[in-house]
Amino acid sequence: MHDLRRLNLHDNDFYGSIPDQLFNASSLHSIFLYGNSLNGSLPPSMCNLPRLQNLDLSKNSISGQLPKFLRNCRQLQRLILAGNDFSGEIPEGVFPELANLERLDLSANEFNGSIPVDIGELKSLSETLNLSFNHFTGKIPKTLGDLPLTVSFDLRNNNLTGEIPQTGSFANQGPTAFLNNPMLCGFPLQRTCKINSENTPRIQSGSGDNEGKGLKPGFIVLIAVADAIGVAFVGLVIVYVYWKRKDSYGCSCTGKGKLGGNKKTGLCVFPCFSGFPSNDSEVESEKGSGGASGGMSGGEGDLVAIDKGFNFELDELLRASAYVLGKSGLGIVYKVVLKNGVPVAVRRLGEGGEQRYKEFVAEVQAIGRVNHPNVVKLRAYYWASDEKLLISDFISNGNLASALRGKNGQPSSNLTWLTRLKIAKGIARGLAYLHECSPRKFVHGDVKPSNILLDNEFQPYISDFGLNRLITITGNNPSSSGGFIGGALPYLKPTQPEKTNNYRAPEARVTDSRPTQKWDVYSFGVVLLEMLTGKSPEFLSPTTSTSTELPDLIRWVRKGFDEESPLSDMVDPMLLQEVRAKKEVLAVFHIALACTEGDPEVRPRMKTVTEGLEKVGS
Repeated sequence: MHDLRRLNLHDNDFYGSIPDQLFNASSLHSIFLYGNSLNGSLPPSMCNLPRLQNLDLSKNSISGQLPKFLRNCRQLQRLILAGNDFSGEIPEGVFPELANLERLDLSANEFNGSIPVDIGELKSLSETLNLSFNHFTGKIPKTLGDLPLTVSFDLRNNNLTGEIPQTGSFANQGPTAFLNNPMLCGFPLQRTCKINSENTPRIQSGSGDNEGKGLKPGFIVLIAVADAIGVAFVGLVIVYVYWKRKDSYGCSCTGKGKLGGNKKTGLCVFPCFSGFPSNDSEVESEKGSGGASGGMSGGEGDLVAIDKGFNFELDELLRASAYVLGKSGLGIVYKVVLKNGVPVAVRRLGEGGEQRYKEFVAEVQAIGRVNHPNVVKLRAYYWASDEKLLISDFISNGNLASALRGKNGQPSSNLTWLTRLKIAKGIARGLAYLHECSPRKFVHGDVKPSNILLDNEFQPYISDFGLNRLITITGNNPSSSGGFIGGALPYLKPTQPEKTNNYRAPEARVTDSRPTQKWDVYSFGVVLLEMLTGKSPEFLSPTTSTSTELPDLIRWVRKGFDEESPLSDMVDPMLLQEVRAKKEVLAVFHIALACTEGDPEVRPRMKTVTEGLEKVGS
């Protein structure tokens, strides 16, 4: 027993209390007893283990209060007690002693009282703080904002009250972290806080010598001048924001090139303004013209440039040579070389949607306003009753799927660790921009390596975002009769949509489910794991489209970490020689595993993922 380092007896039928003898194994650092029928209380002897780092007793029937002696388990990194029968208030003084704790999960118990203020002292917490499905009351402590920015909160289904704090790590939490607390209010919930009139300062009426006296003329002039200056300043700000928004296509950003609309822009500071049209064509589209001669139902159609600096005529497109790049359930994509030698990508959509012209134009204009160095730029579109086209930048070096799998199933020799890290960071920035800063706060819904295009410097570009919405308008069956420009673009019957897509989140495989940002986070995590291991998600056996189980790749990696397998057993053999990158590879593994959590509420936001990746290698 003294040499036992890891005890894994999860998902069995063990019952009764946890035996004290278990904690005589002085080398034991990980205990996994989740998914049994254990009861009783936590034995004090458990903290006699000097190396105990991982304790997972979830999904049992352990009861009683959370004991104060837990503060003696000072090496704990993960404490998971979810799904038990713990009750009462959580005592103060436990968490300041757990300086190494990275994950705390006390969800689905019977805890009550206030959330301890000193949880905010868990400075190493970097994964999740899950207190959901309990009976906590009172206000959320502001001290939780002192936790690291990478922490994902889950405070759902409690009885918390008051305004949600807005400081520190609270800024990185989405509304789902606070749902089903009827008395909570404030951002990010859509429930505003009512101002308590009893606490509102009252304006005292004048008395004494000042009563009945008016303002002095000089003071009135001063107020008038100040008002005029204020109005002028506000006018300048409005004009500035208007032109700034025109330049940035819908989101005013600042920073050092993390999420911005160009290389000089970054994290979103202001929300995407909807009060000003981003360009003249958007105004026209709302009137039903959109620059196309076909009117409301299309007709012969016309080519409409979204980017005014990108000019070519429809005749030029008709005369250009076209090469098929690919086909899928979302249509056919061609490479078209214009007469000036500039290649563009042309996607041919379905021939339906004749009566939904305004809806189509509105969607295309929203996609066209997305402007980010890691997102494929839409340049123009064509609408006619029997032909719909999207014209975007052509990215020259294929996609990530081809680079990872190559011709013989082997990754490209150019995919060094630094290159893969650059690709991962670029994808994360682009997705975070789509989620946080784009005009519609887009959800991609189909993130996978084949939708990540690469240029000659292996800079990644996210493609195909916004297409699912367009497909619902036009259908996914391009005209086989040629349409208005059928002679220019050869017809190919598109392939059927994939029946199996192991990049999609488990909840995405449920019938009639709608894409969410957490879908994208999960899919990005699977892409990260493929880049790290060199293995596809279904490298053992493909799962069915209706399965809610995690793909083979995720289960294999999680098992490897649970069993503390050597990193060399999991990482792509091509990366084994890059010894210096071991810590960086490990850090990205942890980010990928956080992204691929089965519970979408536990997954971090893409903004948080991006911030974590930016720290790797810097």
